[in-house]
Formats: sequence, structure tokens, C-alpha cells
Amino acid sequence: MSASPAASGAVPCRFAHYFAVCGIDTETGLEPDELTALYQWLEADRQGRDQDTAATGENSEQSPLKRKFKSKVLAHYPENIEWNPFDQDAVNMLCMPKGLSFQTQADPRDPQFHSFIITREDGSRTYGFVHTFYEEVTSPQICSAMQTLHQMHNAEHASTNPHSSSSSSSSSMDSLTSSLDEADSPPFSSTLPSSRAAGGYDSSRDTLYVSKALCLVTTMPFMYACRNFLSQLHRAVTAATAPPLPLESYIHNILYEVPLPAPGRTLKFHGVYEPIVCQRPGLGELPLADFPLSEAFSLLGVENLVQVFTCNLLEMQILLCSKDYQRLMTVAEGITTLLFPFQWQHVYVPILPASLLHFLDAPVPYLMGLQSKECTDRSTLELPQEANLCFVDIDNHYIELPEDLPQFPNKTELIQELSEVLLSFGISANIGAPPRTRTSSPRNPSTSRRECKTVTLQQLEDDGRNGNLAGEELTMLELLQGNATLERLHALTERTGVTVARVDALRASVKAQGIDRQRAAEEEELRNAKLNVQLREVFASRFTTMFADYEGFVIQSAPDLESWLTNREQMHNFDKASFLSDQPEPYLPFLSHFIETQMFATFIDNKIMSQWEEKEPLLRVFDARIDKARLYNVRAPNLRSSNYQRCSILRESAQAIEQRLMKIDHIAIHPHLLDMKFGQGKYEQGFFPKLQADVLNTGLINSKWFHRTATAQRRKDHSIQQTEHLNADNDLKEKYMQEARSLGKNLRLPKLSDLSPAVIAQTNWKFVEGLLKECRMKTKRMLVEKMGREAVELGHGEANITGLEENTLIASLCDLLERIWSHGLQVKQGKSALWSLLLHYQAREEKLEEQHTESSLSRVPERKKSDCSISMPSLRVSLLQDMSHIQRMSEIKTDVGRARAWVRLSLEKKLLSQHLKQLLSRQALTRKLYKRYAFLRCEEEKEQFLFYLLSLNAVDYFCFTSVFTTIMIPYRVVIIPIKKLSNTMTTSNPWVCVSGELGDSGIMQIPKSFLDMTFDCQNLGKLTTAQLGHDNAGLIAKWLVDCVMVRNEITGHTYRFPCGRWLGKGVDDGSLERVLIGELVVPSKDEDGGRGCRTPPLQHSSSQTTGMTSLSGREYKPTSDQIQEGIGDAVNNIVKHFQKPEKERGSLTVLLCGENSLVATLEQFFHHSFKSARLFQRTVFVWDFVEKAVAFLQPADQMVDMGLNCQSLCHYINAINSTPRNIGKDGKFQLLVCLGARDRLLPQWLPLLVDCPVILQMYEDTALLRDHTTVSALIGTLQTLHNFPIKLESSLIKGIDL
Repeated sequence: MSASPAASGAVPCRFAHYFAVCGIDTETGLEPDELTALYQWLEADRQGRDQDTAATGENSEQSPLKRKFKSKVLAHYPENIEWNPFDQDAVNMLCMPKGLSFQTQADPRDPQFHSFIITREDGSRTYGFVHTFYEEVTSPQICSAMQTLHQMHNAEHASTNPHSSSSSSSSSMDSLTSSLDEADSPPFSSTLPSSRAAGGYDSSRDTLYVSKALCLVTTMPFMYACRNFLSQLHRAVTAATAPPLPLESYIHNILYEVPLPAPGRTLKFHGVYEPIVCQRPGLGELPLADFPLSEAFSLLGVENLVQVFTCNLLEMQILLCSKDYQRLMTVAEGITTLLFPFQWQHVYVPILPASLLHFLDAPVPYLMGLQSKECTDRSTLELPQEANLCFVDIDNHYIELPEDLPQFPNKTELIQELSEVLLSFGISANIGAPPRTRTSSPRNPSTSRRECKTVTLQQLEDDGRNGNLAGEELTMLELLQGNATLERLHALTERTGVTVARVDALRASVKAQGIDRQRAAEEEELRNAKLNVQLREVFASRFTTMFADYEGFVIQSAPDLESWLTNREQMHNFDKASFLSDQPEPYLPFLSHFIETQMFATFIDNKIMSQWEEKEPLLRVFDARIDKARLYNVRAPNLRSSNYQRCSILRESAQAIEQRLMKIDHIAIHPHLLDMKFGQGKYEQGFFPKLQADVLNTGLINSKWFHRTATAQRRKDHSIQQTEHLNADNDLKEKYMQEARSLGKNLRLPKLSDLSPAVIAQTNWKFVEGLLKECRMKTKRMLVEKMGREAVELGHGEANITGLEENTLIASLCDLLERIWSHGLQVKQGKSALWSLLLHYQAREEKLEEQHTESSLSRVPERKKSDCSISMPSLRVSLLQDMSHIQRMSEIKTDVGRARAWVRLSLEKKLLSQHLKQLLSRQALTRKLYKRYAFLRCEEEKEQFLFYLLSLNAVDYFCFTSVFTTIMIPYRVVIIPIKKLSNTMTTSNPWVCVSGELGDSGIMQIPKSFLDMTFDCQNLGKLTTAQLGHDNAGLIAKWLVDCVMVRNEITGHTYRFPCGRWLGKGVDDGSLERVLIGELVVPSKDEDGGRGCRTPPLQHSSSQTTGMTSLSGREYKPTSDQIQEGIGDAVNNIVKHFQKPEKERGSLTVLLCGENSLVATLEQFFHHSFKSARLFQRTVFVWDFVEKAVAFLQPADQMVDMGLNCQSLCHYINAINSTPRNIGKDGKFQLLVCLGARDRLLPQWLPLLVDCPVILQMYEDTALLRDHTTVSALIGTLQTLHNFPIKLESSLIKGIDL
């Protein structure tokens, strides 16, 4: 039966959409839960057992009263709504997540309330509110079936050894199932008789009760109002007298006659006994959030909740665990409510039904809630994926956080402000245990905890202020109210004038307590609403402060919406690098991760789309707050401060809540009699009646009473509300369209309507496709950000990527790999699925190592031999060797850390794709460890995945070297002489000192007759210089060296330090040691590195290419224009160096002394038009000219005339000449330039050298040094360096004290 037009048309403005009743179907009887059977079938398939025997859905080990039986939706009204179709399977599963629950009169049967949420793939949500109570089973067939099951259970146990203990399950999911099965065990079962302690049932002695659920389905989370209405409905069923009207009147009223409150208005409607008030925030306020945040903070503690909130912002996997469904919902909704103005974009299942535990295997960010027993031991609760998991044990106030979780900005100050807000409402902020690491075990609930709980319950029962009566009085009143005969006798005594004082007093007490209870509930609701909004305002204020200038970094690049949607994937929508550079330093670890999340991307997309369409509601409120904040807080750009700014509108926000409650804007129509058939739905105490469907499926058109009593004002209000909601509906549809078009579309909620193996396989296929797409997007982003000039040409923004961004992207890649390796994992071993598979592979290969010495290990192609026989030997490429490097790193303590280090090392070596391909080549191992639907067993997707990772080899990463800065690394040094012109060896005692960005190795003696050596040293970082020298001892003291090669034996990075000069007295410039500038050897297609590398080097030593002559006798003579342009470029490079963040600058030594550096270009300047290089067969160097100039300036009278500049020049040159180092003439000139640049003296020294008469003897008339205009321009260029603090590497100035 379809809904009537009235019903469908009234949907947008209705308070509630559906009313449903779930329970046992007496016609079909007891049915095993099919979903539980399906789960057992999946587990049997995973463990290799017979699926047919596992799919019975029954567990003979459990008492029949504790087994899971199938519940059904017995009725729901209306039948269906076109705009919001009724999902019967989802509602049934979430109303009774564990199926039907049976109890006897000896078991506790207190009613329970919980809520749930259904999230569609487009992100829209439907809320459900459930009141569960126990109803006596009157069906003889069901009682008989339960009796039979109990007898069979006793017979089976009698034939087995009662003292045998069941074996522990090896399955992580089995441990979860056992937690669920025992969740409702009564705490006092040990005090019952033996039959009762075992969950026994005897139909001749016991009364059987079964759970039944009443549910309201709404589109907005009016939790208090719905709980109040359902509670009153249940009271009407259990009361001794029938309610004033049939129950259909109240249900029809809330379904069809109670409108949805308009924004900023308060609505009052009537339940069975008391009125109910609810309010809706205005358009400029924070959206509705009715779940009490005070409970969430009390359950977790302020610090724990802030940490979980941080995990939520960074889109990590969050698993909530509690024995209480409502606690799961309260904490989940509380966390997501605080996200304003952002929205959770991934899987959101606050209550995960028992049959959906396999969804914990989902390799995507999720927020799920797991109902478990109170005493669950966390050490046995194994989960499929924990590398990026935040585990929250709500009942025990315990959380486990992922490794390397960045702190929320100003976390300490935020906790302090939140604590003060809580204390102002009388709530202690020191609740909850501190967050724990994964190595610590959770607190195990003990017997003392149960005793404390029992005492607390007893105190509540005896506390009259809580609306409870003491034991004897409560028993007497229940006896009187539940016995019709005693009720008639009491009425007779009253008519005859006889009073029973004790009974009357009890009745008066109950009535007074009912009024007090109602007043206390209203006060609690108001208090929670005020506390909610103040806590949310604190978080909203933090985001307003952090993202006050976000609009300035949004890139509006598309001319229209269609163009933007078409090219969305290629668009660069937010200038992340500039945004991060504008943030305070303490904020960067968090913000660099947060701006990479899907929720931030969606937020920016909404901002861009707002120029063509109406703003998304949350964005509209947030932008209005930023505009308001700017009016009161004007600051200069680029002056961001990390000072904490407290929220200034706490009082105003609470007053708005209170003022709205003081004025009721709209009173809904009172419940009234309907046109019902007599004889149906007869009232019977304790039993919820069968409602008349024809009445509840009919909407407003057929209700004459409504047309008779409705006033013009009410019709006007209804029209306004409908218009407002239709506008909201249009916004929602636009949002649906946007979500449907958006990239990164995720599965929001497991499909509950059909959970067949085929549907589960289809869902897992969506996961596989999502992982592949995410891998493509991440690798593309990493390439675009690293490829510099090509990225700019493609329109992707700035070329440079900061180390912080790069580290964030690589951490995100590590997380993706962990999720891929955990998808479909059979049995988890350790916290890291990737490292677990690596260990399996390592163990397998070690067994096969003797038989397969080389076939299972891939090697790099052999190097082509150079003309000389001395070269850097090849480094074997081995997955196992890289693993052993990681395993020897004592700094890493966890499997997750080892897996991330291995990924970083493989990425830096450009072997990540190759290693993973080799790892996955063992298909037998993969089939053993992974289920059939796992990503790693999908061949085509796996090949594409490896291809995407292979593309990362196009760029260079130092993600291992730059992160693990304190580890010991083995280095290999090879000295390559020039064999054609000299002996390859020297009789002197050679030495070498290698320096990098993180330090130097110190001077190390090279063994005689050896040209290579290895040494262990703390990580030097990227290598910059190598000092090579000898002591000039022996007969053959001259040494002609081509270059020095140094290799990091872990990362494989090889650096070439060109020399091409003699070391020895009386040859070349007489140097016994040289400072060589390194270049990273980049392997080309044909050659694997070394001196013959075809790739243009990144850096060069200036000594080989800029000296007076080369070994071949050819001279390189650049033109004057080229020289001046080179000097300008060298200075500009130094200026750009200092404009970068300090941590991103790299080596200044390369810019001062490398190829095209300041020293190299100035040396070319001084060499321009230098007179004949050979006078009487003696080589003349630039340093000779400098020394002659100083000799002319040195006399006392000259120094006095020239002033301080002349004195400083002479002082520096004398100090350089007197150094104990034998660095040669070119080395001395290099040192003079570096010291002059450091101390800002070069512009002052140049005029002295130009005006010295010596210049006429040594330079031609056309020399640049003799052109005063050119020299003046050079001085002006060099003066630009005075604004920057130049610090020289110790290898350059060793032995110089200036």
C-alpha cells in the first residue's frame, strides 16, 4: 500500500516521518538470525571450515535464552514516503542490533532507550529513536519451542565434560563475537539456582518475556523530544488504566499534525501525559545537536575527547566500544557535531550490528561503534587494521591513539577553556584516563568495579530525589497498581469513607515525584542545551581563528560551474604552500595533515561552488562568523600569532537558547479521536496493541477534525514552514548533486537491506576501486608537487614543495599502503599488516636462500666499465637487505614504525614499486594470508597500483635520510685518480673528511695502497663537501685525483666530488688538501651512476671548470656578458635561499662554492683578460694578483691613507696565508670570497684591488676589473647580500680564526 498524496506531500514539514514497531512474529515463531548465520558462513569461509555446517545460525554452546533470534518490523506507519523511503531491513537491524532478547521473571527487564542513524551514500542522514521494553510471551508455540531448545541444550551438555574449557579462538572476529554474545549477562547470575544460573527456562514455572521496540524515524536529531514521547507511550501501555485516547491518536498526531519547527523557533506538542517542547537553532546559529555533550565529556574526559576529535579531523579510523548503544551514539554524534564547519565524509556507523563485524575490515576512514560486554579484555580484541586506528573504550575511559598523531593547535589552552565551561555547569573535567600508547594494556575491569556498580544502583533505587521509592514501598505500590481486585477494594473503601493512609500517601508521593521528575527533566534538557552550545562554540571559535583568512588562498580558476565540474580532477583549488607559510610554526604539524583530508577538500569545493550557487548552510554560517570577527579584530597580513584566543560569545549563545524556550512560537494540534473501528486495539496492560493501519496510513486530507480546528494563523505558519523546508530541500538536492559529482566519493554506510554474499562482494569491490583511485590521486599529487617547472607549466601552482608538505604526503601514502595490506586479511599478526607480510616473506625466503641464491633476488644492471679499472662497486638491490637495515634500527620500537621506515627507504631508493612487486610475487603466500576479495588478490588492480607507484621514480625523495637523522649509517669512499697522467697511488698518507647537512665524519686516514674504504657514522644527511689531502711524505708525493665517490650504503645515494687537480708541493697551485663540492649522481637509462653519469649534475666543484687551464690544455673563456649574468644569477640564488623557510633551505655551501656559484663566477670575473698565464713556465693564479696588491697596500703609510677597509683586507689575507692548512692558491681565493661575503666586506675590498697599480701589470685594458662602470655594478650586486646572515660550513673555514 502506497502512501496517500497527503502523506507524501506533508513530508517536508513533518516532525516525524515514520513510527515502527519491531519484535517477534508469532506466526513464524523462533527463527535463527539469518545475518548471524551469514556472518558464521563468512568466518567459516575465512578459516577453511565447512560453510554448510556453520550456517545454521545456532550455537549449541549458548543457553537458548542467550541465542540470537530473528526480529521483524511488525508494523510501520505510513507505508512509504517517496522522498524518504522506509528501509525496513536497516530499521529492524538498528532497532534490535542483536536480534530478539528473551528473559524470565528472574532476569532484569528494565526498558532501554537508544538512537541510531542511517547515512546514505550522498551524505544525508536519517535518525531513529528506539524505546525497547519486555513484553510477556503469550504464544504457547513459542514457549514450547523455547522449552524444547532448553531441554536439547541440557542434554548436549550432560554428555560432555562439564569441566572442559573451550579453546580460545584464533580469529580476531571471533573475539568480537564472544564479546557481543555475553554483553547482556546478568551480573547477579551467580546467586540464582543452578538452572537459572545457566540461563534455564521451565515453561511450567517461569514466565517468558521477549523484547519489543518502538521507533520514531526523523530527519533531524530531536533526541530529547523523541525519547520523551516514546517513554510516555510505553507508560501508557504499562499503566493500570488505559490512556485518555487510543494510542493511534498520539501516533497519528506526531506523524501528521506536529510540524517541523522552523529555524529559530520553538515548538510545543503533546504526548500521552505531558507536553513536549523542542527548539531549532536559527539560520545564523550552529546547527541542531541534541545529544548531550556533557555525557560524552564525562565518559571520556576532556583530554581524551580532544584527542579523539583530532583523529576525527584527520580522518583516521575510529572504533568506539561500549556495552550501551546510547553511549555509542552519544559519543559519535558528539564528536561529529564539533566538526563545524566541516563534515565527516566517510563511513559513519555509530552502532555496528553484530552481523556487520566484517565491515571493520573496510580499508577506508570510518567512525563505527561496537557494542561489547563490560569486561572485554582489550588484549584479546584483535582488529583487522590498527596502524591508523583510534580505539575508544567508552565504559573504561580508555583510548588508544595512532602513532605520530599531531597535536591539535593550542591543545593545552583548549582543554583549559573546555574544563572551565564544564565546571561552570558543575561537571568535573578530571574524568577519564589519560590516552595510552599501543604498548600499554587497558585497565581490566575487576570485581570491585562490579561491586561499585551494584552499590551505585542500590543508592539510585533508594534515592527519592531520583523519582524512586525504597524497596518495600515500591513493591507494595506495584502490587496495588497491578492487581485489579485490590484496586476495586481500595475504591470501595474510599466510597464508604474509609481511608488507607499508607496507600494514599504512596499515591500522593508518586504523583508529586512525577511532577518533580518532569520539572527536573525539563531543567536537565535546558541545561544540556546551554552546555552543548557553549562547548560547540569553543571549538567553532578555534576554527574561526585558524581559518580566518582561508578565502585568500582559494584559487578561483574556472569561468563557470560546468567547466569547474568537468575539470575538477585537474584543478588546483587551494594554495596549500602559501597557506602553511602564513601559519604559526606550532600549528603546522596538524594543519599540514588536515588540509589533505577529504572534509577540507569538500569545504573548499563548497566555497568555490558558492560563486555560482547558493552557499551550503554550514559554509554560510562560518563565513558570516569570519566577517563578524574581522570587524572586531583587524590585523595585518602575515602576522599570524599562536596566542590562544578564547571564545567571546559563550554567554550570548546560552541566552539565545534560554530566551527561545521562554517563548513558545508554535503549539501543535492536540491529539484527538480518529475515525476508528471499534473492537480493534483493545487496551491490555503490559501489551502494546496492534494498531489500526488504515487510520495511521491516512494523512491530513482525510482528517475532518484538522480542517475544523485549524486557524488561519496556523495555516500561515504551516505555509511558511513548508516554504522554508522546501528551500532547505533544494539546498539538499544541490548537495546531493555535488556529492554525486565529487571525486573521492566514498561508501558512507554498509548496505543493510541486502547482506547476501554477492552484495558483500560488491561492497568489497567498491573498496578495491576506491583504494586504486586513492592511490592514483596520491601519486599524482606527489609527482605534481615535486616536478617543479613542469608543474607550473601545467597550471598546478607553485613549483616548490616544502619539506612539511612532502612529509605529510608520504605519511599519507604509508597510511594508504597499510589500509591496502590490511584489506581482506585472514588473521592479523601485529599492528602493521604490511610489516607482517614482510616478515612472512622474509621467513620464507630465508628457508629458500640456499637453493635460490640469486634467482629470487633482483639486481641492478651492471655498470659500464669506465676507462679506469677503479670505480664504485655495484650495490646489490635486495628487499631483504633493506628489511635488515630497518630491523637493526634500535630507534624504531613498533611494527608500524618499521613499516613506515621501510616504505620511506624504498621510496628514497626508487625501489618501492619493485620491492612490492617482488613481495606480491609469492602468490601462495598471498592466497594463504588474504581472503578472495582482498585488494592484493585482484590482479588487474594490483598491476595498476604498482604502475602508479612506479611513476614516483621520476622524482627524488630524501624522506628516509631527512627523518631518521640520528641513526648510524655505513658509508663507502672510493678515490678515483687520473691514471693516464700519473700513478694511481701515492706514497704519502692520504686522508678524507666527509661533511653533510647534519654534520661531518671527522678526518679519517685512508690505508696505504688502498683507494677505497668504509666507515660508520651518524647520519650526515645530504652530503655537501669532502676534504681530501695527504701529508706530502714519501718519494711519490704528487697525486692527481679525478674525483672522490661517496655512497650511503643504506639508501644507495652516491655523491661525486669532482677534483681534476694535483695534490702536492711544487705542482699545480701547491695544494696538499682540497675542499670538494659534491653532486648527487643521478642514474640515467644506460648508466647507473658514477663518473660517467649523463644526467646533468646538480652541483659542481668550481675548481675543475673555472681554473686557468684544464688538463687538456683547452681554456674556457666566457664572454663579459656571460660573466656578469652569471654573477647576477649566483647572487639571486643566494637571496632565494634565504627567502625559503629555514628547514627547507638546503646547503648554502653549494651556492657559494659549487658550479655557477659566487666563487666560480667571481673567479671568472678576475680571470677576464688576465695577461699571459705562463711567465718563465710558471703558472700565475688570481691569488698571485691579490698577494701583490696586498704587498703594495701593506706599508704603514698606505694603510693609513686607505683606512679600515685596507687594514681588514690585509688582515684577512695574512690570516689565510698563515693558516696551517695547505689549501693551495685557488683554495685561498675561495676562502677569501667566502669570508668577505660572510662579513659583508667584499664591496669594500673591490675598490682597493681595482685602484692598485698592480692591476696595470697583470690585466689587459679590456679586463672587466679595469672597467669602473662594471666594477660599480658588481659592488651594487654584492651589497644585496648584506641583508642575509651567511654562515659558512666548518669544512671551509677550518683553521681560520677571524
